[in-house]
Amino acid sequence: MGFLGAGMATAAATEEDTTRLCDLPEACVAYVLALTSPRDACRCAAVSPCFRDAAESDVVWARFLPPDYRAILQLHQAPARSLPLSRSGSTAGAASPSGSSKKEAFLGLTDAAVLVDGGGMAVWLARGSGAKCVALSARRLSLPWEDGEFSWRWTPHRLSRFADVAQLEDCTCLDIYGRLPTAALTPATAYAAYLVFVTTDAHRGLSFPDQETTISVGGSAPSRHTVCLRPDAAEARRFRGGKGTDGVDVRGPALRGDGWWEIEMGRLRTGNEAVAGEEVAVSFEMLGWYHKRGLVVEGVEFRPL
Repeated sequence: MGFLGAGMATAAATEEDTTRLCDLPEACVAYVLALTSPRDACRCAAVSPCFRDAAESDVVWARFLPPDYRAILQLHQAPARSLPLSRSGSTAGAASPSGSSKKEAFLGLTDAAVLVDGGGMAVWLARGSGAKCVALSARRLSLPWEDGEFSWRWTPHRLSRFADVAQLEDCTCLDIYGRLPTAALTPATAYAAYLVFVTTDAHRGLSFPDQETTISVGGSAPSRHTVCLRPDAAEARRFRGGKGTDGVDVRGPALRGDGWWEIEMGRLRTGNEAVAGEEVAVSFEMLGWYHKRGLVVEGVEFRPL
């Protein structure tokens, strides 16, 4: 009996001497959480009160905010009218420059895009990772004007976060180019670029499988992908002399929750550090010379994978 009592006393003493997670200073727990991700920090907050307190601290959320987040908020001009990252089609108010905590600033930049660069570009944060997302408006893209000044028409669109979009009236040569400094994206992050668009009921020439996208970073060789904005097998067979598209790997569009369609243009990975003057270049091209109309371009988005 004495032996048993001694063993229990030793176990109790050992338990008292053991340092548990909640015995650590809040600053230590916050430091560890700051090395994870916004999603992981929110999950840890549900584990225990000590985790919750640490997960709410500015130390953690300052780590998830980009270094230039204050400049982004200061350049804020107007609330975005759609949620580019969300497929739900819901809307939210603009991020507030006077958020009372780093977490509020982070959540503000994930709930709604901030219009910068004179309203020609939108920036927001991916909720799960905190990586920056960027949308270039149609005004910031290079559009073809070979067929005269009436090839495109600038017009407002009820679904767009930007003041206006580009609507293709009629052209035979269709090339769209965009450039973005890699410094505008989060370092060491894999991204995909998307052309964001809709088509009118009177669209024409957008279903042929002769469309190509490219993406490149710096001076690297571009990667190429065959795409089709409005896949139509019957029209494709007519265009290809009855051969159809068998054996051709064609990337198609996806309908988003906000009413826009998007098609992936390609993928890239940013370097560990920003390189001065380095840009990512994307393009969309239709190779055939025939009449095209009815394409409405909102812009190009860069989102982390």
